Amino acid sequence: MPKKLKKTLLLATNNAGKLRELRQLLSELSGVQLLSPQEIGLELEVRETGSTYAENASLKAAAFAKRSGLIVIADDSGLEVDALGGAPGIRSARYSPLPGATDSDRRALLLENLGGHPRPWTARFRAWVAIAVPGEAIRQVEGICEGEIIPEERGDNGFGYDPIFWIPLKGRTMAELTDDEKNAISHRGNAVREALPILEEMFAER
Repeated sequence: MPKKLKKTLLLATNNAGKLRELRQLLSELSGVQLLSPQEIGLELEVRETGSTYAENASLKAAAFAKRSGLIVIADDSGLEVDALGGAPGIRSARYSPLPGATDSDRRALLLENLGGHPRPWTARFRAWVAIAVPGEAIRQVEGICEGEIIPEERGDNGFGYDPIFWIPLKGRTMAELTDDEKNAISHRGNAVREALPILEEMFAER
């Protein structure tokens, strides 16, 4: 483990798409170095055993903070489809029972399960962000993005369920938006914007 830096924030995810978004969203934290687990040689998989996004985000943040000794930001997020009673919800990343299931597999299963339900298929992305400092209480914030599920994939700038998540106000799917457009309205973007003042206060005190 490298020598701890005074102003370093560890992004507690091994998901390349999330890392890219978090780096963009947190870029305005002046003087703070943003690091991934891989960049500090930390191999850690945290089991998401919580019953809510907030619990899972906190589990990840606490585990990474304990192992690294750094300030950590972690998130847990999911897609909630009203016609399916809020599913896949916290199981969004584990929705398909197929071994080694891909994002495409999960999208296909979702559309299959929606087949007998009338449209529009209203839905939302929800994210909870947790901030952990070793030895201190975890801080949490939430972000939401409302939309609909459509039956065909559109766009290639995104991951997860983005290609079938339609945003009526934009007239496009999440995967058809530019990075800046997505970050301005996404669930993760909204949550991180709520977290920024907390992080700025933390680093100002160090």
